[in-house]
Amino acid sequence: MAFEIELKAWVDDRGAVEQRMHALADLTADYEKEDRYWIPVLPQGERSAASVSGVRIRRETATARDGAVESVTLVTYKAKEVRGSMEINDEKEFSVKAPPGGGAGGAEAALGAFEGLLEMLGLKPGMSKKKRGRSWKYGNITVELSDVEGLGCFLELEILADDDEPETVELARRSLLGLLGLTGVSEDRIETRYYNEMLAEL
Repeated sequence: MAFEIELKAWVDDRGAVEQRMHALADLTADYEKEDRYWIPVLPQGERSAASVSGVRIRRETATARDGAVESVTLVTYKAKEVRGSMEINDEKEFSVKAPPGGGAGGAEAALGAFEGLLEMLGLKPGMSKKKRGRSWKYGNITVELSDVEGLGCFLELEILADDDEPETVELARRSLLGLLGLTGVSEDRIETRYYNEMLAEL
């Protein structure tokens, strides 16, 4: 089991932050991510944990530094929590692939079958989100500089931890804030709302 401990912050000068990241860390890839959220159909006014995170289907294309291109479809669901300025997510994820002998279009057929299952279980398509950007690795921190369609540019810093005990979260918080300071992004630019919440307010 892995827990994501992360923060995100608004970026006002993308070029300056990107320049600092190139000096600080190892560039891993350029990426495009398109997310579609499936949410439970609940009576008016009712919410559940899944109403916040839903089931996310992500189509992601990443271009590595050597030019290799990888495309993958990922299904994710999370138990989400915000503690102070940190997001702590207990994430479960798997990929959708074509069955053996599925041939061309097999992955799309598999995805269609999975979406049919979600509908049968009472979920419906909800919000979509698109982002593109660059990623780096700085020690045990994954860094993404993302342009989120409709919102703007964000710096996302993430550590994967084995647990979400207070001591673990505090250690991660110090590491994330330390790197944030090195990028030149002020702590007052940290955003604690989820992207879905911000997009829903548009």
